[in-house]
Amino acid sequence: MKVLAIDTSNEVLGVGLVSESKVIGEYITNIKKNHSVRVMPAIQQLLKDCETDTGELDKIVVAKGPGSYTGVRIGVTIAKTMAWSLGIPLSGVSSLAVLAMTGSYFPGYISPLFDARRGLIYTGLYQFKESKLQVVMEDRNILATEWAELLKDQTVPILFNGNDVPLHEQTFRSALKDQAFFSHVGEYNPRPGELGLLGLYLPPEDIHSFTPNYIRLVEAEAKWLERQGKKP
Repeated sequence: MKVLAIDTSNEVLGVGLVSESKVIGEYITNIKKNHSVRVMPAIQQLLKDCETDTGELDKIVVAKGPGSYTGVRIGVTIAKTMAWSLGIPLSGVSSLAVLAMTGSYFPGYISPLFDARRGLIYTGLYQFKESKLQVVMEDRNILATEWAELLKDQTVPILFNGNDVPLHEQTFRSALKDQAFFSHVGEYNPRPGELGLLGLYLPPEDIHSFTPNYIRLVEAEAKWLERQGKKP
């Protein structure tokens, strides 16, 4: 089985090609450029270099969020379009779970995070058990200070990873002291190969109803709900 993995959910653009037994190829960049004009050429180049035709793909796996609203939409839209046009299944994987995979060596809990501005972060809590990634606390949108207080109740070391960790590192160091650990910069980027492996055997989504997982509403939607007297 050959799986194409697509991640445009954050600033990192990642495209990977995997099979049951190996990561065949990966394309990763971490630059501030428009994913919408770069992701399809990246896919085409990766498939060309790996001597793989789109007709040989058996599945599409996409990072479904949370992350950048625009970035998540781009990846999900392209993944849905390709899966539908090729007549192959589609699976979505948490963008935070993909990032957590870079901490597979760590003996404690893993808290991958993306900055969500105004002191907020997207994060969750994961661990590796019997070589498999497991969820300890579900993905959420939360103040970094509040997350740090929640984690103080845990009794194991916690690894923070992701490109936005430096923005909140002092918060976690102050609250958690020796309980807090931080990934090396070389491990900040989520790997599209890991995304493909995570989604390899996940059940397929309904392509037409599959939507991104934003976790929180965009500001315009939240304000509209407030005007309607509803809670966002």
